[in-house]
Amino acid sequence: MMIDLARLLLFPALMAFVAASDLFTMTISNRISLALIAGFLVLALLGGMGLHDMLLHIGAGAAVLVVAFACFAMGWVGGGDAKVAAGVALWFGFEHLLDYLVYASLFGGALTLLLLQFRQWPLPYPLAGQAWLNRLHDKRTGIPYGIALALGALMIYPQTEWIKAVDLAQLAMR
Repeated sequence: MMIDLARLLLFPALMAFVAASDLFTMTISNRISLALIAGFLVLALLGGMGLHDMLLHIGAGAAVLVVAFACFAMGWVGGGDAKVAAGVALWFGFEHLLDYLVYASLFGGALTLLLLQFRQWPLPYPLAGQAWLNRLHDKRTGIPYGIALALGALMIYPQTEWIKAVDLAQLAMR
């Protein structure tokens, strides 16, 4: 039962934290990436994931990490975004990776267009005192892509084996 609760709550909570952190601070703590790795390893081991499947998931995370850090080196994404994308890929493995990347890209494009439009207008006076909103409105700052990464992940997570393995009937009885 505890493992089912962890499967239901841990990953979505981490994604919510990623989105909120990037929105309000334009940074994503390394602790989130470490929590994604640790959470994956604990749930994979406790949930009985086989070694072959674990290695495939690790391979997906490593592949995304390499590509994401190349994008980071080019200045296209932030380092926190690169690490979070790799952490999510670790959870999803190759089976759900393409769907995740498509969703994250679509949400990222929409977020970018929305922020570009938002930055064209002056902030209303009552909102101008909010540091996080000023940072978000500043044309010289980047896009908090962690929001798109988190939304894409939350769209795919219900389709994964992590959720399919949850015994909802057992949880409802308790």
